[in-house]
Amino acid sequence: MQNALLIGLSRQMTLERQMDVIANNVANANTNGFKADHSLFEEFLNSNAREDNFVGADRRVSYVQDRGTFRDIGQGPMEATNNPLDLAIDGNAYFAVQANGGEFFTRDGKFSLNSTGQLVTSNGNLVLGTGGPITFQPTDHDINIAPDGTVTVLEGTAKTDSIRGKIRMASFDAPAKLTKLGANLYAAGSAVAQPDTKSTVRQGYVEKSNVNSVGEMTRMVEVMRSYTAIANLLQQQSDLHKSAIEKLADVPA
Repeated sequence: MQNALLIGLSRQMTLERQMDVIANNVANANTNGFKADHSLFEEFLNSNAREDNFVGADRRVSYVQDRGTFRDIGQGPMEATNNPLDLAIDGNAYFAVQANGGEFFTRDGKFSLNSTGQLVTSNGNLVLGTGGPITFQPTDHDINIAPDGTVTVLEGTAKTDSIRGKIRMASFDAPAKLTKLGANLYAAGSAVAQPDTKSTVRQGYVEKSNVNSVGEMTRMVEVMRSYTAIANLLQQQSDLHKSAIEKLADVPA
C-alpha cells in the first residue's frame, strides 16, 4: 500500500477516536462535577517507509498515533441552588461515597436524603463522613454544613446545635491516576487517598462541568473537516492509481 494511503488511514483512525472523546465531553457538558478529557497525540516513525523526493534524498515518512487521553482536573463553575443539601468543593478534594460495597469518590455534590434519613448522592450512593455514613433524625431541621464539612442541625425544639458528622473529603497525590467508572464516580486505583484539610465546602452550591462547550464544538467541526479532507485525498490517490493502471493497459506490448 502506498505511503500516502497508510498515513491517511492512521490519521483517520486517530480522528475517529478523538471524536469519541469530544462527543463524550459534549454529552456531559451539563453533568455536575464532570471533568473533561482530551486526546494526546505523538509522532510514530517507520524507518522502512520513505517518501520519493525527486529533488534530493528520500525523507522518512511520519505517521500519527493517539497515545491516550488526559483529564482536565480544573474546577468547574459553581452554581447557587439554595438547597442546604447541595455541596460544592472549593479546592482539589473529592467527596468519599460508598457504592456496591466499596469506597469511591466524586465531585458531584447534588445530595439528598433517602428513606432512612441518610445523606446520598443523586445515584443513591451513601455519602461518607469521617465516621461513616451521615444519618439525620426525623426531627432534624435547619441543616448547616460548615466550610470544614461539619454537619450540624437543630433537633426538634432544641435551641443548640447537634452534630451529625463531618463530610469526608479526600485528596490524591496523583489525581490523574483516578479511574473514571461512570455515574460520576472515580476509583482510587494506584492513587493514594489522603484526608484533605485545605479544601472547603460551600453549602447551597453545586459544581458544574468544566467542559468548554464552545471549544468542544469547535474541535468537533475541525475533526470532521480534517476527516473529510483526508477522505478526499485518499479518493484522489485511488483515482490516480486507477487511471495509471488503465493507461498502462493501453500501452502496446
